[in-house]
Amino acid sequence: MIDVLVVGGGPTGLMLACELRLHGVEVVVLERLTGPTGESRGQGLHARSVEVMDQRGLLERFRAAGPEFRAGGLFGGVVKDWPEGMDTAHPYGLAVPQPATERLLAERAEELGVELRRGCEVVGLAQDEEGVEVTTADGSRLRARWLVGCDGGRSTVRRLAGVAFPGEPARVETLLGQMPATEDPERIAEVVAEVQRTQLRFGLQPLGDGQYRVLVPADGVSEDRAAPTLEEFRRQLRAVAGTDFGVHSPRWLSRFGDATRQAERYRVGRVLLAGDAAHIHPPTGGQGLNLGVQDAFNLGWKLAAEVDGWAPEGLLDSYQAERHPVGASVLANTRAQITLLGTDPGAAALRELFSRLMDFAEVNRHITGVITAVDLRYDFGEGPELLGRRQRDVVLADGRLYDRMHTGRGLLLDRTGRLSADDWSDRVDLVRDDCPELTAPAVLLRPDGHVAWLGDAQPGLTAALTRWFGAPSPRVR
Repeated sequence: MIDVLVVGGGPTGLMLACELRLHGVEVVVLERLTGPTGESRGQGLHARSVEVMDQRGLLERFRAAGPEFRAGGLFGGVVKDWPEGMDTAHPYGLAVPQPATERLLAERAEELGVELRRGCEVVGLAQDEEGVEVTTADGSRLRARWLVGCDGGRSTVRRLAGVAFPGEPARVETLLGQMPATEDPERIAEVVAEVQRTQLRFGLQPLGDGQYRVLVPADGVSEDRAAPTLEEFRRQLRAVAGTDFGVHSPRWLSRFGDATRQAERYRVGRVLLAGDAAHIHPPTGGQGLNLGVQDAFNLGWKLAAEVDGWAPEGLLDSYQAERHPVGASVLANTRAQITLLGTDPGAAALRELFSRLMDFAEVNRHITGVITAVDLRYDFGEGPELLGRRQRDVVLADGRLYDRMHTGRGLLLDRTGRLSADDWSDRVDLVRDDCPELTAPAVLLRPDGHVAWLGDAQPGLTAALTRWFGAPSPRVR
């Protein structure tokens, strides 16, 4: 029996597979498509996802795949300078196209021993108390102890598991594609600038080699969500901009709406959901890919603990408790952004007011923290402000904190020199360092970098170790 089946080989599924393999979990990824699509809906990593890649030793690979960008806000078409005082050692995003993200994560998954089966479509699912059995389109059957659906907004796993997906249907739709244009580049830039004064769901972004990422409002909402045709693109470009810019020979074409939906439950027995299978929303603010990767980062170590047998009671269910509110928050802020992107006079006035508010540094920091997830704080109960937040990277006497987190284990960073996590040493690393940047005597970090405890007293630390990392290990003793 396989330990974990991951259905879906996009960024969320691949990130989850990598996290599971760090703990020795046997993982098989089933991907319906026979190869990468080349479509680039996600256009980069926000600051928190940059931190995630750094925590796992992948940052330099991603830095080589896309340039840094530093923009504050990124909310409903309102862009400001990056705000001062953000709580991160990585005050930037990386403009890495989604195909590059998938390639880098697939390479890492292969290095870790993940089995990726392409052209493998799941059509049936049944579970019992011991595991989950899936049936694939070719009639094959696979059985695993756990299954995670990372198979997108029209998730087969979610449907087969009987999970409701309530929310709001699309009211507007946008066409997106990549293609060359014969129009003079300077003329394209002039027309785009003029149109974007009133229509922010429009753009031709140059990608090099004559290629453009083309965005244009659709004429209504399609019923079947079929890929648009080149002629539909040309027609809408002429309607919105007065010219089709001579676009031709598209590499890929797609459409997306502003529907917002969220799975009622992220777990049903031995089946879990992550990424777009758990939530869909407009791509405003560039949060979708990042949200899915961070779902996987939260879930991976918890599911691995369940497989390995040391998970304390309720640990796996904390995935739903922590990530469902995050998903709901993203749905809410994208709804607000769609309103700001409107073309009516009221939306334009609201956007102007919001832009003025964003000129206040505190407002800019707040909105940027929301979009990038840097300000995310899980509810771990009463305690200092740092409790439940992720710990920013800090400099140690020998290297950096994030350098010590590449294995995906918990970590106790102790400035006092007298605290112990010895009975959990198979799950938690100890770093003793008089770190001047750390604002607490000691912090206990979960594998996802969130602060599970801070203080200087052993009894409180022991209670936190037991809560998050289970009973002391008899193997250690």
